Amino acid sequence: MSAQLDLFATGPAAFDAVELVAAQDFIIVNLSGGKDGLRAAVIARDTAVRAGVEDRLWTVHASLGPMEWPACTLNGVRYPSVGELAAEHSRLLGVPPERHLELRRHRDGVPYDLLTFIAQRGDWPWLGPARFCTGDWKTKLIYGAFSATVRAFVKAHGRPARMLNVLGLRADESPDRRKRKPLLRTTENTHRIVDEWLPAHAETTSFVKDWTDAGSWPHHWAYDSAPGAGDWAGSSRCSCSACVFSNHRDLLLAVARRPRLAALYAEVEYARGIPFNPNTTITALIEEAARPGAPDPGVVLDDNTPDFDALQTAVRAALTLPPKRKPRPGTGPGTLPPLGGGCDGCSLAGDGLLLLEEL
Repeated sequence: MSAQLDLFATGPAAFDAVELVAAQDFIIVNLSGGKDGLRAAVIARDTAVRAGVEDRLWTVHASLGPMEWPACTLNGVRYPSVGELAAEHSRLLGVPPERHLELRRHRDGVPYDLLTFIAQRGDWPWLGPARFCTGDWKTKLIYGAFSATVRAFVKAHGRPARMLNVLGLRADESPDRRKRKPLLRTTENTHRIVDEWLPAHAETTSFVKDWTDAGSWPHHWAYDSAPGAGDWAGSSRCSCSACVFSNHRDLLLAVARRPRLAALYAEVEYARGIPFNPNTTITALIEEAARPGAPDPGVVLDDNTPDFDALQTAVRAALTLPPKRKPRPGTGPGTLPPLGGGCDGCSLAGDGLLLLEEL
């Protein structure tokens, strides 16, 4: 592991990780509550310690509110949300609480969530010119949180702040991520110079899982067949509960585990006439998840929270207005079938299923 820690390839060139980290004014580690962000964070933390700049380390969780995996309580044991676990990971890394940020977009003083934006816009991230769910709702949010600090730094030092943006992206997650360089200059202006570093890019999924277990690092309950199982037999990734880029099995688990969220996605999909995913619709996923042979969700969340209620109200209000984007050919209201009768989530309660609202 030491060779990988010290030297990272970037095409024909290579860089020394300790030198890279030592040159930074701010080391910003993105924590999603997932295993990959944690792995990247530990490498970054250890490298910062070796460089003698651990006091420049920050951890950040850019929250997507109710669209993320929430906390749940099962058999008297409470399992944290991804945001709560990100904060716990930061604490275990030794980062002081004042250098851990949880960020969420707001409008007019109230949370403004991604699903509301999707309802207003009239399409999903896969249809847009870029992945606005990550760029606008994570990266820009994080940069904005540091804007005042960066301005003060420039005024005090007379030069741009050097910032290292640490992400837990790995090559074997997808063809797109395989193409990402482990080190990339993403921003350079009079205020900040930002390099993106992917310290765990070359590591395999099995390695990261084994490393997590060997180090007794806590992983999120969504990874398991049921909260507390510890078997990594649930969702393969820990992003949005139902992510447009997830694989089919993960999506079936998501809609079965969170039927109220899935139904709200279906409302947006039907009202705008835009399929949730280029290969399927959320409506089809809900119906498939209720059939025999579908993955056992292990747990069903009722999502009966004020935060979710507020999201639902905002989304439904957005759907009463025309979409901001013109419907594409073959799409638009009336082009998708509604959710079939009887598939409102109640049929998901089968033998052995753990219903949280009954515990």
